[in-house]
This record gives sequence, structure tokens and C-alpha cells, in this order.
Amino acid sequence: MRELAATPCPEARALLAEVSVGLTVAQAAAAPKLFQLRHRLGETVLVKLLVVVLRAFVDSLRVPDKPDAADILELADNLAHTYTHDSLKDIILALKEARTSGTKFYQSLDVSTLYRLIQEYFTRKAAYLENRHLDQKAAGAGQQAQDVRLLGEAAPRMLDNVAQQIPPGHPNAETLRTALTITNGKARRGLLTPEEAQAQRANIRKATQRKPRPDWQPSPVAQRRIDQRNRAEDRAILEKYRRPTP
Repeated sequence: MRELAATPCPEARALLAEVSVGLTVAQAAAAPKLFQLRHRLGETVLVKLLVVVLRAFVDSLRVPDKPDAADILELADNLAHTYTHDSLKDIILALKEARTSGTKFYQSLDVSTLYRLIQEYFTRKAAYLENRHLDQKAAGAGQQAQDVRLLGEAAPRMLDNVAQQIPPGHPNAETLRTALTITNGKARRGLLTPEEAQAQRANIRKATQRKPRPDWQPSPVAQRRIDQRNRAEDRAILEKYRRPTP
């Protein structure tokens, strides 16, 4: 690990440059987090990866005064324990933006400057994630409002269709269904005005309503007699089938 922090590696630098091409905050936010890499690869490998990233960034700057191997090792360890729920690509993108955004290093790069550059990136990332969340929330609210509007437009038609349904047990169900079909057909062909069609549907709907007839219901005494007679018939049938056949 000390050798990685002290020795320039052009191959690693080229590989990181390839990874950073087209890299965005959204892609970095979706990449595996540092704590996941620690769990999958181990603490040592995670710190080594951060050392390689930091060493490649330091080598890319043309300044005479740079952090040494001990500084890079310490910074890599601190990043591994500070930004556990951010990704390695976040660190790569933070350093790329620091290099390409015109940051002035004034012939010197120290660890405190690296800390500041990385912290500024994560401040921008937090603002980006907050704005994205607000955009998604606004889009969801707009979709919800559209759904409510469509439901409001469809509700009267749904209620009208439900109101036109004829109970299957109605004694005149077939006649009422035929009358409703004729009314709807005339309305579609323009033989009835909307008001006339609505009035005929209302009459058919009124005919489907069956008022309860208490005088058709047996009295409590009669109902008990009916129940007793039914139970007696059930027992007789049961006894009949229980008898052994000769």
C-alpha cells in the first residue's frame, strides 16, 4: 500500500481517465457505495483503491509541492470512513471536476485543499439529489392530479352505467334490458335527443327498483312453522337414506 501511494502509475491513471469519461453525478450516486465495497472486498482493498485514485490525481497536476505517500494514505483512510454511503465514482468525479473546473493550486497542493475540493463536490451532489427529489415529487403530483381529473371525468359515466344495470333476478329483466338497448341504439343514431334518451333511461331505472312488500313476508309464528316443517322434511329424508337396504 505504501508503494502504491509513493509510486506514479501511468496505467492506473489512464484507467481512471477512461472511467471518468462521461461520468455524471447520477451515475456516481447509483454506483456501489464504499461500505458495500468494504464488505465485498475488505478494508485493505478499499483503501488501496482510494490510494490509486488519489495518487493518479496528484500525478495529473503540474505543481512542484504535492502530498507525499503518508498524506495520501491518511487521506484515503479518512475518505473510506467518512463517505461510507457514497461511491468510489463520487471520489473520482470530485477530483475530475476539481481538475477541469479551473481550480487554482498556485504551485502547491496540500491535503487540506484536497479535503476542501471533495467536500465542495459532495455539497453540490447533495443539492443535485435534493433538486432531483423535488422534480420527481412534482412529477408525481402532476401525474396524480391528471389521474384525479380523468377519474372525475369518468366517474359520471361509470355511475350512469352502474345505474343502468338491471338486476338479474328482476321478473321483467329481459323486457327492461330490451327497452334500454332500444333507447341506447336510438340515441346513438340521433333518433332521440340527449334529454329524451336520459328521460327514457330514468324511467327504465325507476322500473328496476322493487319496493319491499312486508305483506308478502310470513309472520314470525308462520316462519317458525315453516322452519319446523322444513326440518321435519330434512329428518325424514335423512332417515330414509339411513335405513339399510333389504
